[in-house]
Amino acid sequence: MSRRSNSSSKNKFTKSEVINESGTRANTTTRHSRSTVPPRDAVIRCIEDRALSFQGLVDTKAHRSRLEPLQLVAYDDVGENYQFHTDWFGLPSQTTDEYGGDRLSSFFVYVTVTEDLTGGGTNFPLLDAPADTDPDGRWCRYVNCDEPWDNGVTFRPVARNAVFWRNLRGDDDGGSGDRRTLHAGLPVTSGSKMGMNIWTRERASVPL
Repeated sequence: MSRRSNSSSKNKFTKSEVINESGTRANTTTRHSRSTVPPRDAVIRCIEDRALSFQGLVDTKAHRSRLEPLQLVAYDDVGENYQFHTDWFGLPSQTTDEYGGDRLSSFFVYVTVTEDLTGGGTNFPLLDAPADTDPDGRWCRYVNCDEPWDNGVTFRPVARNAVFWRNLRGDDDGGSGDRRTLHAGLPVTSGSKMGMNIWTRERASVPL
């Protein structure tokens, strides 16, 4: 799937937005990319199935309604990025039963990556880098091991790979947002990439 070859999404990308403190979507200087919601065809439903299964959720109407519409995000120009942010809201306007509560978890999938891509990793500055050595180099295929460890962890944009994390702390911690999930889409310095956001809410949404 790519922005240029997928006819169902072609020419439907618009400037990416964020949700502000008032709960409305708006353009911002912190997010530089273009995004679209692809039609819910057989391919998208298959991706939804895999995302639910990975989290131990069976494919039921209630579980499927916990998924937000999948979002494709294109970073085609040098310098495009998404500055540090969290996926959880903590905003009453965005965590009501209508939405299914807050965002419980996130996948960021690297859908396509050009051969000349540099930059464009996903950085988690508050994560501790692993202290163990990596004798066979497998870890460094997916994480930028050349980056100073005090910068946290930066996942490399490897096509068809995905990063998964839980946004909320456990019930013992009040179920609040986990600050360790602060992350950024680092600037693209050459080439381009396309990602996909898959967000799962705490519970099934309740239609108005």
